[in-house]
Amino acid sequence: MMTKMTRVPVAALVLMFCLGLAPGKATHPGKDRNEVWSIDQSDSAGKTYGGTIYIWNSKDLEKANKEAVAEKVDLGGRASALCLAQTGANPVRPHMLTMNRANTHAIVSFVASGHVLFMDARTRRPITCLRTSVGSTGARQVHQSFPSPDETYVAVANQNGKLYERINTNYRTNTFVLDHAARLDLATCTTPNGFPCQDPDIRPDNAPICPIIESSGVLNFVTLRGGGLFVIDAKSTPMRIVAEYDKSTIHPNGCLGAQVGNKMYVDSGGGTVANLYEADLYAFPLGSDLYSPLNGINTPLPKLVFSEDVEGADAHGAALTKHNSYLWVADRGRNLIWVVDTATDVIVNVINLAPWLNLSGRAPIVPTPEMLQKAGHCGHFSPDPTPDLLVLSPGGTHMFLTFRGPNPLSGDPHVSTGATPGVGVLRITAGGRDGVFEAIAPMSNPDAGGVERADAHAIWVRHVK
Repeated sequence: MMTKMTRVPVAALVLMFCLGLAPGKATHPGKDRNEVWSIDQSDSAGKTYGGTIYIWNSKDLEKANKEAVAEKVDLGGRASALCLAQTGANPVRPHMLTMNRANTHAIVSFVASGHVLFMDARTRRPITCLRTSVGSTGARQVHQSFPSPDETYVAVANQNGKLYERINTNYRTNTFVLDHAARLDLATCTTPNGFPCQDPDIRPDNAPICPIIESSGVLNFVTLRGGGLFVIDAKSTPMRIVAEYDKSTIHPNGCLGAQVGNKMYVDSGGGTVANLYEADLYAFPLGSDLYSPLNGINTPLPKLVFSEDVEGADAHGAALTKHNSYLWVADRGRNLIWVVDTATDVIVNVINLAPWLNLSGRAPIVPTPEMLQKAGHCGHFSPDPTPDLLVLSPGGTHMFLTFRGPNPLSGDPHVSTGATPGVGVLRITAGGRDGVFEAIAPMSNPDAGGVERADAHAIWVRHVK
């Protein structure tokens, strides 16, 4: 079995020294700036838990080679102490980061330990730490927790517990409660059609990957590690399945969700031993009358936008451009971004972030002057960026992407291996159809032996003004 290339040519290694934004003075919390939050999910220094939140002024990132130094929040400090006091365990591997609609609270998901941490986004102060349930599998993890648009709940994908859980939320009073009566056991439940939720021939591995919530907050599209998908009414108690899809219709490991009008985009990806390579994009119709327990399986049928299930492929994150005109979908295995016209569901461009590599990312060549000219001048490229998650800048002029590290902590067996951990900056051009790779805001966390452990994954934009 082949995995993603990690060796890079000498010429590329030399050019890595001029990567990144120029050093400067870190900014501090305030009310007059929009912020880009990202997480290095590697352990805090000298610990086997924690992690680090990086926070940049978004305007600094948008200006290539301008001062842009992150404020850092060590999750191995007050946050870990709070989690230990409230749950009896330290939080390990902060994998995902989201915020409520008002941008007052940050929500951090710890994939290894199963914690969900709520923080005051302005002061960076940890408020409440919850630990999800142990499922019938004897395990628990939080791959992602996502807040509802109406701010009444957070949906939780308890991955190895194979549970779909709900945290009831009141951000005004800082009240966050894990609602045990609401949860669904996706390993043992039965669908409204009478099928087992998990079945070797229908949905072989019902570890929930990502909750994707449509604008009303009622319907949750829940992707599954082994393929298939559930649409869940998250407002009911217990939560209930209102549509089911099998593995032949929706392939494994989906993560992205993006709503444009009356359709919801969902993808499938790779990065697991059972499904190393995958890249599919679906468009589900939306409507209150379309999803019902009375429907048969695979109803309503989604539109297949593209499918490139080839060696090296691993679709993962995505984001919409300004006015929702285009959807950018990142393939971290092949260092590229698909650009999909949301009006027609047609791929109109493919942005290659590493033109000196072939699309599989495993056969490096020494960059020629022509390649470097295409990629941009010194400081504006990575020999193996590995784009994971994406967010649009507040003004819609740039796209920010997390770039994975040389020792990734997720995406096993390491299709997600990258060379330059941090946040990549792409300037959006052609009205959203294209982009120019401009800079990298680096992350670094060397261990005692000098091995780089930083591994960027989560990213979010906090709109302050």
